[in-house]
Amino acid sequence: MIASALTRVTLAVDCMGGDHGPSVTLPACLAFLEAHPEAHLILVGKPDALASAAGWPRCSVVAASEVVEMDDPVEVALRRKKDSSLRVAVSQVKAGEDGIAAAQACVSAGNTGALMAVSRYVLKTLEGIDRPAIASVMPNERDGYTTVLDLGANVDCTAEHLLQFAVMGSALVAAVEGKDEPSVGLLNIGEEAIKGSETIKRAGELLRAAAASGHLNFQGNVEGNDIFKGTTDLVVCDGFVGNVALKTAEGLASMLSNFIKQEFTRNVFTKLAAVVALPVLKHFKARVDHRRYNGAALLGLRGLVFKSHGSADAFAFQTALNRAYDAARNRLLDRVHDRILETLAAMPAPGAEPKTDTATDTPALAASR
Repeated sequence: MIASALTRVTLAVDCMGGDHGPSVTLPACLAFLEAHPEAHLILVGKPDALASAAGWPRCSVVAASEVVEMDDPVEVALRRKKDSSLRVAVSQVKAGEDGIAAAQACVSAGNTGALMAVSRYVLKTLEGIDRPAIASVMPNERDGYTTVLDLGANVDCTAEHLLQFAVMGSALVAAVEGKDEPSVGLLNIGEEAIKGSETIKRAGELLRAAAASGHLNFQGNVEGNDIFKGTTDLVVCDGFVGNVALKTAEGLASMLSNFIKQEFTRNVFTKLAAVVALPVLKHFKARVDHRRYNGAALLGLRGLVFKSHGSADAFAFQTALNRAYDAARNRLLDRVHDRILETLAAMPAPGAEPKTDTATDTPALAASR
């Protein structure tokens, strides 16, 4: 059973990561501390770069002599830069011999591949999880957002992996949004169960079986436009499809914003119209501002790690800190662990056909793995 929310949360921050490093991460950290009087931060980086943070309340500095650059290969981050700010920050989340970690979550804007590889190497995956996944949110027309995973960590996935993603994503939405049974959709080329690849159809069977046994609130297949309609709280897909969907959405939002700007600056009359419409335009810009949705969770690890966009400004990086804080405070790691144990204990062994309930003619989960 999951305990109540944590009263004190400590975040480890890779202050050197991303395109801008301390010039962005430090102002974001300071604003975060001011907004969260009970939070604590561990700032990781080169001491001279973090000198301005000396004396900050509820804050400590851990030195790291190296930096993983945005274009560094994964093997460099893993094998050669063992004292990088990225690796040292992730290590703060690893429990010591006493079972206690220095921080409850880590936030970095560094190289995505390196962050995933280092996190998986240092923290390891949770029992029952084959591969970690990247989960983030996209805005929807219900004035909220839809959580989507995987967004690029796993290009090729099995049906069992997609089931695991659904379980982890459900735990994330439950922890951060307070929805006990978030609705889950499987991204496909149509709503019908007979559509899609063999992997997708098999995943649909497993998800329906999990729903029948009360482990998931699976609503069936969804299409790409359902992400933005807010049809379900969570959308599950493999990393190839998820990353394409994410980059397409970001490009479309940027294009529409540019179109609106071009139309309102076309001549003196459209400029006057822009003045009248300024409040509406500001509200529209805020709703589609990608900075408000920054902070992707690396789910499935034995510790919480959040990835910020490498190009994030201080506002966006603070959003990532906020997401990590909310996840840690609401014990996301415990929730993922509990849901995984409950669901995957009843999951058919990989490659096995789901058992069928002859009374309802629907797949039923096996009694044990």
